[in-house]
Amino acid sequence: MMRVRVRLGAGLSRFAAAPLLSLELDDGATIAQLLDLLTAREPALEPALPSVLPIVAGVHAERATVLQDGDEVALLIPVAGGTEMATIETRTARQTVFVDTFTDGLLGPDVPMLGPVANGGHIVVNTTPGCWGPMITPSIRGGHEVAQPVAVEGAEVGDAIAIRIKAIEVTSLATASGNDQAMEGRFNGDPYCAPVCAECGTEWPQTRVDGIGPESIRCANCGADATPFTFTNGYTIAFDPTHTVGVTLHKEAAEAIARDAARNAQLPDNSAQNPILLFAPHDIVGMAARLRPFLGQLGTSPSTTIPDSHNAGDFGAFLIGAPHRYALDGPELQRHKTDGHLDIDAVRAGAILVCPVKVPGGGVYMGDMHALQGDGEIAGHTADVSGTVTLEVEVIKDLPIDGPVLFPVAEDLPYLAKPLTEEERMRALELARRHGVAELEETLPISVVGTGPDLNSATDNGLARAAELLGTTVPEIMNRATVTGAIEIGRHPGVVQVTFRAPVKALEASGLAGYAREQYAG
Repeated sequence: MMRVRVRLGAGLSRFAAAPLLSLELDDGATIAQLLDLLTAREPALEPALPSVLPIVAGVHAERATVLQDGDEVALLIPVAGGTEMATIETRTARQTVFVDTFTDGLLGPDVPMLGPVANGGHIVVNTTPGCWGPMITPSIRGGHEVAQPVAVEGAEVGDAIAIRIKAIEVTSLATASGNDQAMEGRFNGDPYCAPVCAECGTEWPQTRVDGIGPESIRCANCGADATPFTFTNGYTIAFDPTHTVGVTLHKEAAEAIARDAARNAQLPDNSAQNPILLFAPHDIVGMAARLRPFLGQLGTSPSTTIPDSHNAGDFGAFLIGAPHRYALDGPELQRHKTDGHLDIDAVRAGAILVCPVKVPGGGVYMGDMHALQGDGEIAGHTADVSGTVTLEVEVIKDLPIDGPVLFPVAEDLPYLAKPLTEEERMRALELARRHGVAELEETLPISVVGTGPDLNSATDNGLARAAELLGTTVPEIMNRATVTGAIEIGRHPGVVQVTFRAPVKALEASGLAGYAREQYAG
């Protein structure tokens, strides 16, 4: 026997007990047999099932397609007169949408959306840890396990969505992390999104847990060690009850936590990942750290199927010419990605993130919560945790940006980008008038995100985006970022913030001045 998850979208879920169902089928069962079983279990779905389009791993699947244990099948209804999928639940918009379901590591127009949430409404999510847990769970087809996207009422392609991060709370009691090393022979070109069992050859194999330690993840089909990654240097870190500080643990304490890994990670009920605490790494002992949680993934859905960890210019570069089914060429990647995988530590409570809309409804998603991180995330990974997040969303009409724009909390601005104090402003105005300049330019901070295969490319991308957004030239943005801001590294090797004080007139023309004033003019 095998178990398959069914995700109902495009108006189907209203007729079923839940939008996410789990069905047990005979080995070798097809999609047609799954639909027969679904009809028997959920009779109200029967009239719609003959016309549904099944999606497996982001690809349209025929009725004769043979399913594998652990597959997730999305059932969508086609738009009349076309082949495009309607991925938004056709319901009245809700003021608050609660999310506790997750994707299988993929994002895109074929992933069903929850909602829609009302324009100006709230999204509340119980998030899973990103990075290491999904990385040792080869059935997850991206490097993270992000929350199911939510459609926003009135959001159309060419708009933007402003996301106010109202609250982020860590719930994990402990986590583990460190530098990674991919295991040769256990992936098809990319260990994050194309794992393969080295012994039986199963792609995206289901796994079982056998004890604790780095060899505890076994292929459910053949029993071989199935994790695509291991640590080169790792640590287990426990948190105090207030989630203010953490301390890394020795071998005995790490292994004690590993024996109850899911509880210590506080994994949400619908999470499919193997908790990384199982590995019990303990190379660094007694290191104390402060917590300041933020979201490594926050954004909108890309306009083609992309593994969640690759929805950015640096990780996304590995999709170009890749040997697996999620390969893209360079222009496709640039056109479709939305750069939701940021790992920018300023994407925390109190910040406002403005994101592009590239699919109807936008598809706001999040995940990869970090308890802490230094700029650059130079180790490749940090302390990934479960938690709860509250967002407020607002549609900005006719703002066709290509990637995110961030308005951090004032505390997170570089020194030169902080608004002038009243005393500084008066001194500057006195100096200006002494030299015949009647008034000072009115400016407010903005941070434009750039991504690319490396930091130079990411910086060029951020400068070009900022110039286009504000209707000026790249040389002018370079001067402003040098004199009134900074180029900040979000993630090494290829995510940066181009942060500077921008002319308020240019912000008003772009429709973003209100968000800058909200953050900094008080």
